[in-house]
Amino acid sequence: MNSEREILNFATKSQKKGNEAEALKYFQEALILNPKSVEAYFNVGNLFLNRGEIGKAIKAFSKILEIDPCHTEASISLSVIYNDIGKYDEAKKIFENASERVRNQTTGEAIGDTHLSKKFAQKHFEIAEQYFTYGRYDDALFEYTKAASLDPNNEEIRLKIAKTFAKKGFIQKALEELKKLKAEKPHYFPARLALGLIHYGSGDVVSAQQEWMKILSLDPNNSEAKSYLSLSESATETTLN
Repeated sequence: MNSEREILNFATKSQKKGNEAEALKYFQEALILNPKSVEAYFNVGNLFLNRGEIGKAIKAFSKILEIDPCHTEASISLSVIYNDIGKYDEAKKIFENASERVRNQTTGEAIGDTHLSKKFAQKHFEIAEQYFTYGRYDDALFEYTKAASLDPNNEEIRLKIAKTFAKKGFIQKALEELKKLKAEKPHYFPARLALGLIHYGSGDVVSAQQEWMKILSLDPNNSEAKSYLSLSESATETTLN
């Protein structure tokens, strides 16, 4: 008979291969062996969340907090879910409890609050990424915006907000977001790359090339900027000929 650890390893391997159904079966087998396996419950909760089975995800994360009330990641997951489904009082209570625990574990209130906010932001970002992948751009934008409010200095989140606006066809809004990000973070090249692509897609080849050339002036070995610039120049030459 396989041990709990072996079954959890099987589950993890299945999960990495993208076989969620098999992974879920293994995690549930682990819970039969050890009904208090926090690791198994946490993975089960995330799998249910990925499948949109919110009620089952809530039960899994709630079970973790029964076993280990100090499990920060489960608190974050549960609070985010409650917030998304409109149960704001429950979400706030869980957030406050988790925040208090984190503050007690760190050297000061500000450090604890920042630490927890970034963790919450990451969870919202992960959910947004799933929505984005499946083309649910309104839901993705909702989650990205929450993530940005919790971690406003995270360039990647702000970049994804702009890309989501572009996917929704709000090109001007996407340009505004990227220009603002570029102004604040001039050496964050992904913003300039994306800005160039949106300009190019809108027919403004000159502005696109200016963005990519600016990147190369700061980072001559930037392969993406080189590729985009080269392709745009080839396309322009072909059109002229």
